[in-house]
Amino acid sequence: MTQDASKAVSLGRVLVIAGSDSGGGAGIQADIKSIMAQGAYATTAITALTAQNTRGVDDVLDVPPDFVVRQIQSIMSDIGTDIVKTGMLHRREIIEAVAQQFDTKQAPPLIVDPVMVATSGDRLLEDKAIDVVMQLLVSKASLVTPNLPEASLMTRRDVETLDDMKRAADKIMDKGARAALIKGGHGQERVVYDLLAQSSGFEVFEHERLVSKNTHGTGCTLASALAGQLAAQTNQARDEQRADGLDLLVATEKALNYVHHAIATAPSNIGSGHGPLNHLGMTRQE
Repeated sequence: MTQDASKAVSLGRVLVIAGSDSGGGAGIQADIKSIMAQGAYATTAITALTAQNTRGVDDVLDVPPDFVVRQIQSIMSDIGTDIVKTGMLHRREIIEAVAQQFDTKQAPPLIVDPVMVATSGDRLLEDKAIDVVMQLLVSKASLVTPNLPEASLMTRRDVETLDDMKRAADKIMDKGARAALIKGGHGQERVVYDLLAQSSGFEVFEHERLVSKNTHGTGCTLASALAGQLAAQTNQARDEQRADGLDLLVATEKALNYVHHAIATAPSNIGSGHGPLNHLGMTRQE
C-alpha cells in the first residue's frame, strides 16, 4: 500500500541538546515526549548519560564535546531544525562547543533551559560553568527558562517573590536574552506564578498549586513543550507562506496548561520518589 501524498503532513522541528535520564522522567526522554505531544518532531544531541531514578542522580557520564558537536552537525546537515532547545550541559567544555555551533546570524531561535539543579536537589551544572552559560548562551537566547533556584544562581541574588522574579528577568535580558520565563513552581504560595518577560513588558500566569510528588522533569517538560509550540507555529507559517513572527505569549500559555495537566494526571506507580508527569495526558484527552 502506498501513502497518499495528498495526506502527507509536515512537522515543526526541535533540536534538543541535553542529558539523558535513565529513569525517563526528565532530560532527553521528557523532551522527546513533550515535543511530540505538541505536534512537532524532536531530534537530539546527548551531552551526558545519567544513572538516575525517581529518588535522585546516582552518577553522570559526560559525552566528549567533539561527539556532541558531531551529533549536532549530523542533524543540521540533513533534517535541520526550527528551534534549538538546550537542557543539561553540565560543564564548561560542552557549553563552549554548543555555543560555537550556533554563533551565526542565521542560527535558529535558541531556548536555553539552564538546567542547574534537579528536582531531587542534585546539582547538574558545575559552579564554574554558570558564568559561561550567561556569557555564551543567555547572551544569544530567544528565551531563557530558569526556575527560582536557577534564577537565583544566575543573578547572584535571592529570587522568591514576584518582584524578585521581575528583577531577575530584567537582569537576564540585560545579558542579551530577548525574553525570560521565570518559573515559579518552587515557590510556597497556594498559587503558582510564572512570569514571562519580553521587551513589551511582563505577563504573569497563575495556576493552582497541585500537591503531588510527581514533579520530576517539570522544567524540561515545560521548556520542551514551549519549543514544540514555537516549532509548530513556524511550520504553520511556512506551510501558509506567511512571514509572521513567533507568538511567545500564546506558546507559553499552551505549554503551561500542558504541564499543569501533565502533573494533575501523573501516574502513581512509577518509582518511590519524585515521579514523572503524564506527558501524553492532553493528547489522549483530545
